[in-house]
Amino acid sequence: MNYLEHIGKYFIMLKQVFKKPQKWSVFKDMLFREVEDLGLKSLGIIAFVSFFVGGVVAIQTALNVDSPFIPKYLIGFATKRGIILEFAPTFMSIILAGKVGSYISSSIGTMRVTEQIDALDVMGINSLNYLVLPKIIAALFFYPLMVLLSMFLGIVGGYMAGVLTGLFFSDDYIYGIQLDFNSYLIKYAVIKTLVFAFVIATIPSYHGYYVKGGSLEVGRASTQAVVWTSVVIILLNYFLTQMLLG
Repeated sequence: MNYLEHIGKYFIMLKQVFKKPQKWSVFKDMLFREVEDLGLKSLGIIAFVSFFVGGVVAIQTALNVDSPFIPKYLIGFATKRGIILEFAPTFMSIILAGKVGSYISSSIGTMRVTEQIDALDVMGINSLNYLVLPKIIAALFFYPLMVLLSMFLGIVGGYMAGVLTGLFFSDDYIYGIQLDFNSYLIKYAVIKTLVFAFVIATIPSYHGYYVKGGSLEVGRASTQAVVWTSVVIILLNYFLTQMLLG
């Protein structure tokens, strides 16, 4: 019953988020700040993880494709498909859920326990719209770009792994990347990322906005936000894969 209560409060919160928008001058400043906090400051970890995981995927594939009857270009093909279909949209979203989700929940939760949100409500400001909507728009705009960057760096990382280790030839890898290219898979990854971005922006906001207590409860809310955001992403990944590729 408690879960149903939280689900209901979550959707009531979303309804309030999209009501009574703030003045554009105020909203614009908040939006640019959220793009920096939620997007630009996460580029480093996304680039680092994508490059090296792409290399690991390529190396592991090469080590398992040891039969002379299996063409080496399948290493590039498998690396490309794995990164585009799952690693870039799903794994990167889970990383962002940990990094960005904890930040969103703790920042809003701190405003709640220090009564800053109460002050916004007293001034007649829609605090949910003011705090959450810029985060949603920033995530929906920036995260697909980050996932596309993750795809590119993952594939480049796989190429560099082949060059440095000598496990496969770069020509075979490039041919495997080009083999049977399907642009719909990119669209599929972007669609999943948009859904995950909305989840990453809203679930931690919910946990932070409705926190009660002090700094200890803010920390617990941040942990719960990361856990539940990751769980919802994994569940949605299953259903979206079945709907879009099934």
